[in-house]
Amino acid sequence: MSEYNIGTKIKELRKARKLTLQDVAHETGFSTALISQIENDNVSPPIATLSKIAKFFDVKIGVFFAESEDECRFEVIRSHERTMIPRVISQDGANHGYFYESLSNHKKNKKMEPFILTLNKKAMDTSTYCHDGEEFLFVMKGNAELLLDDQHILLNEGDGVYFDSTLKHRLLSSESEEVKVLAVVIK
Repeated sequence: MSEYNIGTKIKELRKARKLTLQDVAHETGFSTALISQIENDNVSPPIATLSKIAKFFDVKIGVFFAESEDECRFEVIRSHERTMIPRVISQDGANHGYFYESLSNHKKNKKMEPFILTLNKKAMDTSTYCHDGEEFLFVMKGNAELLLDDQHILLNEGDGVYFDSTLKHRLLSSESEEVKVLAVVIK
């Protein structure tokens, strides 16, 4: 499903530690079925889910997007080289209505993970999630609604927001139009 083989990398981490699917599910709070679906590349997890799995395995989230073992001091990602990760699925199996593209695939041990999020429909599920770290969101196209703890913040094209990722959050399309957002996650 994904050129990044996220599921395979998670499975390798799990097997290297001699853990069962149930062990990972119990420690991360996700269902065994979801961990299995992720490992078999049937679904692509949201960034928050990947962040929680990365924390559990004590690795950087970038491990899941690395294409090469070679260390590089810089990288250029051409627009035609990006791979979209579609069908982002929540812990309960609901479609989040967005996909994302990693903007950094080769640089290891980075302190931030840049992505382009594309919200392609207004999601009915408004459940929020949280994870360690900080985030910066910049709306490049369209209008979005950020659910941040108990607040609903309208973000218009050109607006940005920086927040502590331990706050419960969720980004939604404020209408049924496509929204493009630059997202930078700092662990």
